[in-house]
Amino acid sequence: MKVTSTGIIDGIIQDRFGKGGTQFAPSGMATYSLPVGISEAPPGTVSYALFLEDKDAVPVCGFSWIHWLAAGLTRTKLEENESIHAKDFVQGTNSQSGKLGNLSRMEAACYAGMSPPDAPHLYELHAYALDFMPALKTGFYMNELFHAMHGHILAEAVVSGMYFDKITSK
Repeated sequence: MKVTSTGIIDGIIQDRFGKGGTQFAPSGMATYSLPVGISEAPPGTVSYALFLEDKDAVPVCGFSWIHWLAAGLTRTKLEENESIHAKDFVQGTNSQSGKLGNLSRMEAACYAGMSPPDAPHLYELHAYALDFMPALKTGFYMNELFHAMHGHILAEAVVSGMYFDKITSK
């Protein structure tokens, strides 16, 4: 299986998908989501799940930062910014929920664009081919996704890219 994004060019995530973009929630969180393409899924695939993370956040906040969780996806292509209006999949809670981001669980049930506070970060978009349709509701947590997927993952693919914030990259 393969996962790709036309928002990642030569290993670099384009500005519009993070804090260098022009679309933000009232909280200041960038919300213009990456396009995603999935191909070569194995036979028996019923749905897909997505997980976008920033492991380079560990020295900054103490854990891998969750930027996007999506499940119940039955198509293999998401256009740019579909996280805002698509109704055919559910989105989980990103790391903006809680004390650090100060958002509620439902306010953070969306795509949260790249916003590295200290230096360029490497972001990984994981796609999972599943043999079932997970019974998750909007606002699910990452652990709920992984518990639901346990024993149902047919394949996983990862695409990664660096985000260079013009302010922190100097």
